[in-house]
Amino acid sequence: MLADRIVEKILWAEDFHSLSKDALLRDPKISDLTLKLRAAIHDSRCEMAGRGIVGICRDCDQKEGGSCCGYGLETYYDETLLLINLLLGVGLPKERAESTSCFFLSANGCRLLARHVICVNYVCEKITDRFHPQELASLREKEGVEVELLFRLNEEMKKYIHVLVSNTGRSSFELP
Repeated sequence: MLADRIVEKILWAEDFHSLSKDALLRDPKISDLTLKLRAAIHDSRCEMAGRGIVGICRDCDQKEGGSCCGYGLETYYDETLLLINLLLGVGLPKERAESTSCFFLSANGCRLLARHVICVNYVCEKITDRFHPQELASLREKEGVEVELLFRLNEEMKKYIHVLVSNTGRSSFELP
C-alpha cells in the first residue's frame, strides 16, 4: 500500500535526522547548500505567488475539485529528499489529508519545502494558457536554481549517508 511505503520512508528519515542532524549541519557543504536551497525555494515560491499562480492552483484544487497533486505522487519522494525537508525544519505528516491527493498535500498546499523536480517544474495548461512564456521566464529561472541546488544537496546527503553507514556498519541506516 502506498501510504505504508511513504510512512516507512518518513520514519527512516526521522530516525536518521534525530541521530545525525547536528553532524549533518556541521558539514560545510551540506550546511551551505541547505541555506542556499532555502533561499532559492523562497525566491521561486515568492515569484509563483506574485504571478498569481498559487491562487490559480488553490482555486483549481478547492473550487474546481482538481489538483495536479494527485494520489500516488508521493512515490517519487525518497528518504533523502524527506531528510532534506527535515533539515529545513519541515515536520513530516504521518497520514494523508485527502484520500485522492498526494500524501504531502494539505488544505494550505504542499507541506514540503524541498519538492521533487516533477513538482517544481510542472505547470499545467491553465497556467500556460494564461501567461506568455516570457512572463514565466523569471519563475522558470528561479525554479532552475532551486532544482540545481536540490540536486547538489541531495548528492552530498547521499555521500554523507553512505560514509556514515560504511563507517558504523549500522544496517538501520541503510536505505529501504
